[in-house]
Amino acid sequence: MMKLTILWQRLVANLELAGAWVALLPIRLLLAWEFGSAGFMKLNGENWFANVQDKFLFPFNVFPADLSWFLATWTEILGAFGLLLGLFTRFWALALTIVSIVAISGVHWPESWDSLSELWKGYAITDKGFGNYRVPLLFIAMLWPLMYLGAGKLSVDRWLGLRAMPQPGASR
Repeated sequence: MMKLTILWQRLVANLELAGAWVALLPIRLLLAWEFGSAGFMKLNGENWFANVQDKFLFPFNVFPADLSWFLATWTEILGAFGLLLGLFTRFWALALTIVSIVAISGVHWPESWDSLSELWKGYAITDKGFGNYRVPLLFIAMLWPLMYLGAGKLSVDRWLGLRAMPQPGASR
């Protein structure tokens, strides 16, 4: 039993060491792909925000539709590159969370609902008359660890942080 406990402790220690480097990487890569794809579709597509602008949360509902389209497009594209590299990760996670919340309010939220069970029907991929806020809500849930924990050790943020730290024995 003692050997099994020691083996388990070593395994957990190695997983924690590896996790500091790679645990957040799949989340960053997946979100970078999804937001990058959405941003490039907007960049190459037609602005349809005028149809939903009045449903956006304040202050985004008072911006001109062209400005909202521009901001959403470039936040998604630049945020995708930031997440991919792990560069300014906390900033991009917050910005993309805001984009996702505005998207839920303007596009994915049901037109009306009378009960929580009816609202729950909107937790779906496709809109069958009840909204479809599942994907952006999952994106928000994935962005939160990046906002609070950062990109992890396998990131430009980590490298920049190490370069900014004073080195022992170095004079300034």
